[in-house]
Amino acid sequence: MVEYDIKKGWYKNIEGDLLEQLMKESFGNVAKNGDTLTSSYGVLARIDARITAKDRMEISTVSRQDAEMKDEDILDSKRRLNAFAEKATGFDSKARMKRAQEKAKKGGL
Repeated sequence: MVEYDIKKGWYKNIEGDLLEQLMKESFGNVAKNGDTLTSSYGVLARIDARITAKDRMEISTVSRQDAEMKDEDILDSKRRLNAFAEKATGFDSKARMKRAQEKAKKGGL
């Protein structure tokens, strides 16, 4: 599980059913389990996303272990997950990494 910051003012883009719609557009499927949305795509057997506050969300993944994974499938799955995280948080991967590093330095992780 990784906690991500949501860009200030971005919550309006994912509140209500909007995160569920975004997840369905990104991965082609989504199931709702309480406050957690679950999906799967490519080499990712399970993708869970949950909004914990207006400025934070959690995303966790589980990779498939049963199939032989090709490099292009791994890259495609990673790109799709990064695109989803960017649309959900408002931050690209570089900005998400920078924010996580800043939190780690401050002892917030």
